[in-house]
Amino acid sequence: MNRNDQIRHVVIAGGGTAGWMAAAALSRLTGNGITKVTLVESDEIGIVGVGEATIPPIKTFNAMLGIDENDFLSQTEGTFKLGIEFDGWLRPSHSYLHPFGAYGHDINGIRFHQIWLKQCQSGFAVPFGAFNLCTIAAKLNRFARPSRDEGGAMPPLDYAFHFDAALYARYLSRYAQRFGVSRIEGKIKHVELREDGFISALQLENDLRISGDLFIDCTGFRGVLIEQALKTGYEDWTHWLPCDRAAAVPSGRIDPLLPYTRSTAQAAGWQWRIPLQHRTGNGLVFCSGYISDDEAVATLIRNLDGPQLGEPRVIPFRTGRRKLAWNKNCVALGLAAGFMEPLESTSIHLVQAGISKLLALFPSCNFSALERDEYNRLTALQWEQVRDFLIAHYKLNRREEPFWRACSDMGIPETLRRKLGLFAGSGRFFRYEDELFVEPSWTAVLLGQGLIPENYDPLVDTMNDSELQRIMMNMMSAVRHAAENMPAHADFIRRNCASTRIKEI
Repeated sequence: MNRNDQIRHVVIAGGGTAGWMAAAALSRLTGNGITKVTLVESDEIGIVGVGEATIPPIKTFNAMLGIDENDFLSQTEGTFKLGIEFDGWLRPSHSYLHPFGAYGHDINGIRFHQIWLKQCQSGFAVPFGAFNLCTIAAKLNRFARPSRDEGGAMPPLDYAFHFDAALYARYLSRYAQRFGVSRIEGKIKHVELREDGFISALQLENDLRISGDLFIDCTGFRGVLIEQALKTGYEDWTHWLPCDRAAAVPSGRIDPLLPYTRSTAQAAGWQWRIPLQHRTGNGLVFCSGYISDDEAVATLIRNLDGPQLGEPRVIPFRTGRRKLAWNKNCVALGLAAGFMEPLESTSIHLVQAGISKLLALFPSCNFSALERDEYNRLTALQWEQVRDFLIAHYKLNRREEPFWRACSDMGIPETLRRKLGLFAGSGRFFRYEDELFVEPSWTAVLLGQGLIPENYDPLVDTMNDSELQRIMMNMMSAVRHAAENMPAHADFIRRNCASTRIKEI
């Protein structure tokens, strides 16, 4: 690369989780004196902050930054997450867990769930979750970090976090500024464009002008740069994911402190519950075509498990994504890039994935079309794969309310139709191009939603049934023993990563 072509100034428009994640990651580029990173945000503009649950890859992001996990959890009032419990999604009173980590072990190259399917057809009545360490630990309300000495006797435990999104943004803000990121307070008044349509500078309401080479749009749903200035366009997915509003309110801490997120189906949507050290995050994602804002708020408050701590707020949204995540010299992250409801806690991960792809394809000032096209191709593919995973939850329900009947009757993308068809036939699953949700996740959700394959992989018939049952019983026993020997979730937090206020209790 010609040194004169290097990006010398990255400007991030907007703070919040997305903006400060980008700033923290890009701060690693500032040490050579070539790249400058500036973040512009206004204290007058709040963040949505409804996404307080994550999935395991966030550990990779934090590790890349060298963040101490215990300190991070203490500063963000965080707890551990072993999965998501789905209550009433198949039908009222039915419940299942989508856990992290694998189920059992493949045997002789044959997928464990295929072996379990055959054993079930032979009358083996052990739940699938009995072979997943996260499932059993969650049910026992236990947690411990994986031991390096566990060996291969049982499937490994994996985990993510619940945390206060606003506190996480502040935590990353301190980190980024410590490593050279400049923060400027102010509202964007105007986006200056060059003759070729590229962004040249941001004009703030205080008359400050901030020029740059690469701009990152983290301005939320407004998409001030990517949409208002560059007219990128939006691909609407509400015909597949019809919920268009969320009501959110915090409530008091609930004991015991559970190590999983809860998603409870309601008449016209679903309600989340996220346990933090100092409070509980709650919200109702709903479709305004079937319930009013007032009814949704009343439903949310009626189903709180603890005392209400604030006034509910209703947030409108439109599920979908920008037609281009990278347009000219602007990359959109977070809500500026698109929105998918927090059903599987993917919002923060999609920010992380966008940052990782940007670092892998970091441009010069020439802005190669090939690099932009590859970024957009990979981003669109990942968003569509996550979209299909969310749609499957709705499509496979068997509830009787009008909203849910409409979801089960709706048409679905061809990519999802093929995936469901393969699984329904013989439990087959194929992962495409680094797909985020791997086979254990799809299997947990599809079985949990009542899609039981008609048959199983015929290769299972080459194995001895009695030997398979012996191996499976040993696996189940090892999983149960390991979970029972973990400390209670709250005790683990108290000993390792309690916030200041929890230590004082």
